[in-house]
Amino acid sequence: MKVFAADMLAERGVLGLREAGHTVVVAPKASGEALVEALRREQPQVLVVRSMKVNSAMMDASPSLELIVRAGAGYDTIDVEGASQRGIFIANCPGKNAAAVAELTVALLLALDRRLPDNVADARAGRWNKGLYAKASGVQGKTFGVVGVGNIGEEVIRRVRGLGMRVVAWSRSLTDAAAASLGVVRMASPLDVAAAADVVSLHVASVPATHHLADRAFFEAMQPGTLFINTTRGSVVDEAALRWALDERGVRAGLDVFEDEPSYKEGALDVPLARHPHVYLTHHIGASTQQAQDATAAEAVRIINTYADIGHVPNCVNMEAHSPATHLLTVRHVDKVGVLAAVLDEVRKAHWNVQEMENLVFAGAKAACARIRFDGEPDAAVVGRITGHPDVLAATLIPL
Repeated sequence: MKVFAADMLAERGVLGLREAGHTVVVAPKASGEALVEALRREQPQVLVVRSMKVNSAMMDASPSLELIVRAGAGYDTIDVEGASQRGIFIANCPGKNAAAVAELTVALLLALDRRLPDNVADARAGRWNKGLYAKASGVQGKTFGVVGVGNIGEEVIRRVRGLGMRVVAWSRSLTDAAAASLGVVRMASPLDVAAAADVVSLHVASVPATHHLADRAFFEAMQPGTLFINTTRGSVVDEAALRWALDERGVRAGLDVFEDEPSYKEGALDVPLARHPHVYLTHHIGASTQQAQDATAAEAVRIINTYADIGHVPNCVNMEAHSPATHLLTVRHVDKVGVLAAVLDEVRKAHWNVQEMENLVFAGAKAACARIRFDGEPDAAVVGRITGHPDVLAATLIPL
């Protein structure tokens, strides 16, 4: 297959794909119209991206495109609806960068407590101000709040507990038993986490339900001087509410992400939050360690190879969870040419819309079983005609 890497893919991944026989085009600096033109020219079957935004124009530029691999966990930068309408699979690589993001979260925690960036900036400017910087509070014994306990949230919990911190957490999927196994106190809501913690860190996916999860009420629930960390997505924070908390409540923030991040790799940055004295802003580098990039690249290679070998897409994120199928037609038949074609012709005549289909071959390849899920009105006469085919052993119709 032809694979187009529109972001920098670790060398391990490029070599792995080429060793598997794929043609790999690497264009990490292509963006916007240049990327559209490159896709039109190269016509890849697979597109691999990291932070690159993928829109419908890019998909239309390459009608051959079958699979988009997000070399990371979040896939909100990809037009999922557009890909689904065009029959393009989207897969991600969850959990492979969890340790890296957790490490940055802890780095931001300690940087905020010790004011490390300001320390360094003053020293480089030739200013000695030990009296100012020798007033850190310390984190041992403090309460760390985690909002979102997925792969990254769990890694963060393990690390901050190692610093001697008490942890409170909320996640839609967090149960009492899971909280006990992680050694955390389960809270009833994100607001309860905000109210109970000295440090609050966000680790939720960017979906409509989490848009501006950290809103004015969230920041109002915090105690004055709370440390706030966001290494997930800028869209989960209402930045107007955050600015209020920075100015009025003495909240200090470590941000690896923010709304309206630049789409380019290098260039000017004009973000008021970056200039706020209570904010340490990094360049969306949470997953940017060599360890994380190697692990993610290896997973991207696995996904692409699996798809190329057997047509299955691991970690696919845009398949319908529950298809509109109303019935299951099971047809046991002789494994020979033309039998399934005859069955599907009857399905067509009955105006049954096939939603899912598989054909399983029995040992010895003498017989097989077709399982066809469809949306349509059941018709015993259709089943009778299928059963009457000389090479059909049995046919069963089951309502779903």
